[in-house]
Amino acid sequence: MTTAQRVGQLLMGGISASQPDQAQLRILRDNHVGSVMLTGRSTAGTTATRKLVDGFRGQADQVAGRRVGLLVSTDQEGGRVQVLSGPGFSAMPSGLTQGSWPTATLRTQAAAWAGELKAAGLDLNLAPVADVVPAALGARNIPIGSFQREYGHTPDVVTSHTGAFAAGFAQSGVMTTLKHFPGLGQVIGNTDTTANVVDSVTTADSPSLTPFRAGIQAGSPFVMISSATYTKIDPNHLAAFSPTVIDHLLRGQLGFKGVVISDDLGNAVAVRSFTPTQRAVNFIAAGGDMILTVQPSTIPAMAQGIQTRMGQDASFRAKVDDSVRRILDAKHNAGRLDCG
Repeated sequence: MTTAQRVGQLLMGGISASQPDQAQLRILRDNHVGSVMLTGRSTAGTTATRKLVDGFRGQADQVAGRRVGLLVSTDQEGGRVQVLSGPGFSAMPSGLTQGSWPTATLRTQAAAWAGELKAAGLDLNLAPVADVVPAALGARNIPIGSFQREYGHTPDVVTSHTGAFAAGFAQSGVMTTLKHFPGLGQVIGNTDTTANVVDSVTTADSPSLTPFRAGIQAGSPFVMISSATYTKIDPNHLAAFSPTVIDHLLRGQLGFKGVVISDDLGNAVAVRSFTPTQRAVNFIAAGGDMILTVQPSTIPAMAQGIQTRMGQDASFRAKVDDSVRRILDAKHNAGRLDCG
């Protein structure tokens, strides 16, 4: 792989699920972007979505005559966070409703939902939500509770139901993502729309980390990092830019070996004070692997910034190589990479 191709593997660009923008697709292609997230809302159904996805796949890079397949993902949690609907897709209830079901029921349902995503050509769901929202906070927790995205209000319920959801997806051959490490259950503000979102409660030993710990032990392939600040873990960095959160806590203490993906670093207000270059370089330097941006216009600066830093810093270059290997492993496991 060329340097530009390796850097492209670190990026996941957002593309509208209903009306893909050709200029945005060109940015992805020109920057060798290795993963795509379907964004917005589409009611077109599985057949039309599959046609769309197959079109994206045709533009994936080739290395030594072999195509390095795209990973295609979306946000298919249920309730108010379900990107894909229409013929062939079930209407998924909210996380809070799913959390009230027996785990065996949820696992069976999740396997069916995953089958729908697979039929539409997708590899990865940016779910389940492993955040524990205390009952006392409830809907005042803007990012999760106000949308009823949580499975419940205790670590036990969230652990058992995120586990059932992930197991159902694995059964149908679609990967899942535990999010938003180390948890958005204790905050008020939404990092997508608010700067300086702070969690002053969660520690490295909090019970609210149990769903993440259990999911990692069960083999979760992806973990998404929050863009809030956790004052009792690392008061000086957003979690997405924190070696303490990613390298020490997630990789070291929790033993996560899979792909660390960012929350959106393209449009989110939480990262507006950083240039696109700083967002990308800070995330990789902290130990992250895959940069999610729902705003493809940020990709050229992100890719260039990473390449520049690779030329200056051997330890950063080594981090990039480690990240590319983890991402290619995930692609191999999804059947998107033929290693000959």
